[in-house]
Amino acid sequence: MSKHPDVAVIGGGIIGLSTAYFLAKAGFTVDVLDRSDLGREASWAGAGIIPPGNPDLAGSPADLLRAIGSARFPVFSAELRELTGVNNGYRACGGIEYLHPCDEYVIPVWQAEGIVFERLTPDELSSLEPGLGAVRGQPYFLPTCAQVRNPWHLRALIAACQRAGVQLHPHQPVRQFECENGRVSGVHVGEGSLVRAGTYLLTAGAWSGPLLEQLGHAPVVQPVRGQIVLLNSGAPRLSRILMLGKEYLVPRGDGRVLVGSTEEPEAGFVKVNTEEAVTKLRRLAAHLVPTLADARVETCWAGLRPGSPDGLPYLGNVPGWENVFVAAGHFRAGVQLSIGTAQVITELFQGRATTVPLDPFRLDRIPSTPTKPAFRS
Repeated sequence: MSKHPDVAVIGGGIIGLSTAYFLAKAGFTVDVLDRSDLGREASWAGAGIIPPGNPDLAGSPADLLRAIGSARFPVFSAELRELTGVNNGYRACGGIEYLHPCDEYVIPVWQAEGIVFERLTPDELSSLEPGLGAVRGQPYFLPTCAQVRNPWHLRALIAACQRAGVQLHPHQPVRQFECENGRVSGVHVGEGSLVRAGTYLLTAGAWSGPLLEQLGHAPVVQPVRGQIVLLNSGAPRLSRILMLGKEYLVPRGDGRVLVGSTEEPEAGFVKVNTEEAVTKLRRLAAHLVPTLADARVETCWAGLRPGSPDGLPYLGNVPGWENVFVAAGHFRAGVQLSIGTAQVITELFQGRATTVPLDPFRLDRIPSTPTKPAFRS
């Protein structure tokens, strides 16, 4: 491992890798430590929905953090492709959101944030997506909704980090912190190696809780299992992302459709698929797009989202420790919030004012009414 990097990033998912790349571009030397393969946990398992957003009109710090990603993802994707040659699959395919009367509070929010949307009549809906079934709720068209292929994006991030000089160390789980005088002086990893750095950043997703507990903080980040089914119909049956609250269909353009997803906090760290959930998701797909009823299940998987009590991530200093910071608890919104998180953590480490106020995301906050940092999820 590199000798005494400026920053040791503990966790190599989309948050850790994005932040490591931003830090390296800003001139920091960075090591990334991960307990397993890089980017193979919740980051890899997600659907890659990039919702619309406008940083200039965001109504809250959480909305601003998300909107930064919405605005920057096209340019960032092009940057990664130019640097690495890896296409992350970003495309603005548009999305259709079904709202029930109790959900229509989001309409004035969309208007206030300058999000382009259109209320669809049955004929307009049929024209956009001829294969849709009869679905309860009023459909709205969001033309700037986009998607990215999570595994492809992670390959691009890994390659970009390598090009930027980041030292990547998979299969190096942090076992214990070495501490003195309110600072972490090193971390014991793997079979006992000691890694030292000037600053430590915890980006370990659902596994951040046990690490924070070692530092005297309650394990506020908890795993929430989500299951997804990948259908293959052989030919495109859907062009746009469909969203119904926490459920969605994401067409990949080649006849494959992601169907998600469950929320199972009771599952703990057990990352397996269940017959009940797979059956439920297949029925959801057939209900929304009847021609998917006979689509083949190509594969299915489960991921462990990093949940927090109020739905917001934790960003900033770990109280009681001068040189330890956290960026974890992004729940369902890791892709959406990754660019904004990387930007503000880099600003923080540079000693600059952060684009997004970090007080609402501090680790020692008192959780309030649960919020929705993910766009309608």
